[in-house]
Amino acid sequence: MEIEIENSHPFEESIRRIIITLDQELSLYLDSLNLHFITDKELLEINKEYLKHDYFTDIITFDLRDNVSKEAEIFISIDRVRENAISYNVTENEELSRIVIHGLLHLSGLKDKTEKDSQIMRTAENKLLAKLFHVKPE
Repeated sequence: MEIEIENSHPFEESIRRIIITLDQELSLYLDSLNLHFITDKELLEINKEYLKHDYFTDIITFDLRDNVSKEAEIFISIDRVRENAISYNVTENEELSRIVIHGLLHLSGLKDKTEKDSQIMRTAENKLLAKLFHVKPE
């Protein structure tokens, strides 16, 4: 799989390993993934333009797969990751890992629009984080 990262990040290599591992684990089998580390303001504009939502978010995932290509694009607000890491009392790498896992879970078909769906998503995130980092799931 080809992974293109726009705007390099200090945890880029660990994020690449997560993506490659979960591509197989979640049976995504992507040909390519474009990952963009951007600001809150930039992600808000994408959120408004493409999803018609006028609020900040930490990640937006676009599933571009069709019958011919298996591509996806993920936009992550690095500002939101930093703030969430402080709020949840975790490292920036832990929060970024969770956010990337979240985006890949969206590509596997999980949603998070309802409270029930959000709980299912959080459980899946915790299991994958535990598996990847050999820690006890929450």
